[in-house]
Amino acid sequence: METAVAKDIALKDYLKKFFGFSNFKDRQEEIIKNVLNGKDTFVIMPTGGGKSLCYQLPALLSDGVAIVVSPLIALMKNQVDILRTFGTKNEIAHFLNSSLSKSQINQVKDEVIRGDTKLLYVAPESLSKEANVAFFKKVKVSFFAIDEVHCISEWGHDFRPEYRRLRPLIDQIGRVPIIALTATATPKVQEDILKNLDIPDAALFKSSFNRPNLYYEVRPKQNSVKEIIKFIRENSGKSGIVYCLSRKKVEELAETLQVNGIKALPYHAGMDKPTRDQTQDKFLMEEIDVMVATIAFGMGIDKPDVRFVVHYDIPKSLESYYQETGRSGRDGGEGKCLTFYSFDDVKKLEKFLKDKPVAEQEIGKQLISETIAFAESSVCRRKTLLHYFGETYNNANCGNCDNCLHPKTKFEGKDDLALLLETVAETKEKFKAKHIVDVLTGTLSSSVRSYKHDKLELFGQGSEDGKEEKFWNAIVRQALVHDYILKDIESYGTLKLSKKGNEFLKKPHSIMFAKDHDYTSGDDDEEEIMMAAGQKGDRATDPTLYALLKDLCKSVAAKMKLPPYVVFAETSLMEMATHYPVNMEELSRITGVGVNKAEKFGKPFAELIARYVEENEIERPQDIVVKSVINKSGLKVFIIQGIDRKVHLENMANTKGLKFGELLNEIETIVSSGTKVDISYYINEVMDDERQNEVFEYFRSAETDSIDEALKELGADDYSEDDIRLMRIKFMSEMGH
Repeated sequence: METAVAKDIALKDYLKKFFGFSNFKDRQEEIIKNVLNGKDTFVIMPTGGGKSLCYQLPALLSDGVAIVVSPLIALMKNQVDILRTFGTKNEIAHFLNSSLSKSQINQVKDEVIRGDTKLLYVAPESLSKEANVAFFKKVKVSFFAIDEVHCISEWGHDFRPEYRRLRPLIDQIGRVPIIALTATATPKVQEDILKNLDIPDAALFKSSFNRPNLYYEVRPKQNSVKEIIKFIRENSGKSGIVYCLSRKKVEELAETLQVNGIKALPYHAGMDKPTRDQTQDKFLMEEIDVMVATIAFGMGIDKPDVRFVVHYDIPKSLESYYQETGRSGRDGGEGKCLTFYSFDDVKKLEKFLKDKPVAEQEIGKQLISETIAFAESSVCRRKTLLHYFGETYNNANCGNCDNCLHPKTKFEGKDDLALLLETVAETKEKFKAKHIVDVLTGTLSSSVRSYKHDKLELFGQGSEDGKEEKFWNAIVRQALVHDYILKDIESYGTLKLSKKGNEFLKKPHSIMFAKDHDYTSGDDDEEEIMMAAGQKGDRATDPTLYALLKDLCKSVAAKMKLPPYVVFAETSLMEMATHYPVNMEELSRITGVGVNKAEKFGKPFAELIARYVEENEIERPQDIVVKSVINKSGLKVFIIQGIDRKVHLENMANTKGLKFGELLNEIETIVSSGTKVDISYYINEVMDDERQNEVFEYFRSAETDSIDEALKELGADDYSEDDIRLMRIKFMSEMGH
């Protein structure tokens, strides 16, 4: 094909002409020349490195149309829109996928046949349609560009079976050069890609996976919602992404961020396309600061100034983690990557694998185990991550991860490493880490018994001095990172001695290891997002302030002729004495207060706390409190709207599949969060005025809102628990709001 290289015209001139850049980044120029010379090309370049230009510029300079295989419709549209901004003609780039109408498809094909289109983006499914294959045979194809090519490999983080059928389709259309591109590929994935695409001699252009501007940190998953809000406030006004594994968690967390004054929106595949597009545009146009999303968001999003990426849940693989964290700091500026880790989340990931084929389960478990190793390791995060992708990082301290900035205590590991390597050798290099650790710790697992490894002289030698499984897992991980042992991916993680390991066994030398992090199971659960994190904080309640607030509460209640618990519950006072809210907005975020109660009773409390803080020079917690979101926010709206329409409570419960007591739980929670409801219409049906007045007057003078105390005083034979609860809801709603 006639190219710029053949004409000996400087590629930089075309770079400037088409894209406005004066210089190529990294190895872009070499890659482009290789493509223009008609050679197969394999590009591994981290997010933000400029992969797209590696096929876009050659396409503009080549005869015919370049077919770009891309996995996502949103990604295609994004790329086409960007390309059109560089040129004067819209027909220079098109996409062909299921989002187009028949007439739009015909228009695209007409412009391709006329030779006006230089880049045509297609989904692998579109490429496989017979009509499209027949069409592509009629046009001159300059080359195929396969983006996100890691999708070919079952060992990749985003495997798609349709990607494995690309080579036969390309052969049908006509053999032309291929450029394969990805941001992430382990050595095993690279091997799969070359084999499946049948391009064994492709020139490999592999950029460093190191992103020195990214800061990596893993925290135990404790009070994580509160920690996320605090983190976002510390990075106020900056763009960020928070990833969650489930759609439900995405929506709940987004709502919690919103009620805490953070401009955030949810994004997941269960939302309709117009809503997703609108949300994505708001993020790109900076109408919102934070996108709370599943992994459905982010691939190909061209926003260079994302300043942080938070993982609420641990990712399924290190490739996913690398790809998702790589969306921050793409412009070379600041990028903070914060991940919350709990072994409970690991169990959830493993549960997802249950119904999959055995081979897929083994691959999934291996990928999860690598993520666990990364999270729990005290070794430099950057070193561990780069090692996973087959790259050596020689710096002793990267200076930009939690483990390097706050290093763990080191210990002499010569004898421990020697014992580990001897055990791997003694068991013939045929077993995974778990089996080796069982032998070292003297654990009689079924695998150890069946291979009679409990008879080995080494059995149990690693349990001296109280060393347990966790300790030996740390030694295995650090031995892998330092290349004393290798992990055979083909056999799902069998450990083998490296050349370096064999040399160490012959001549052991001093080596310093560090203990792994002790990340016990986090205290987050499915309901944590809906709770006020202030109740769960590790700060102690200020006893002096609590006593002052309690006295004030009694005083205010006495003036208004109300029981103190109606003004503020003891739990609310305790939270005030923990977090020191000094104004009405902060006070309204306290559990059980809300805007209405704050307006009605809050002013003297905020003033007292402000004086106390100033007089005692209290250093207030900056994160203050997390405003709670009622559990099942959709149910909350349903209940409030139902009460407004005077829907019978039992009908409401039946509609939602709730027991009557469960419905009352929800209404009580709504009232305690500061929302007033009027259920008199229902109470009037089940209780006469005299009985209502008796219970109402009881609560007016009672010292506690206890149901048991009320039944004891009023008589369990005369009133049911539901009667008392209904009247308590009415009383609290009328008197406390």
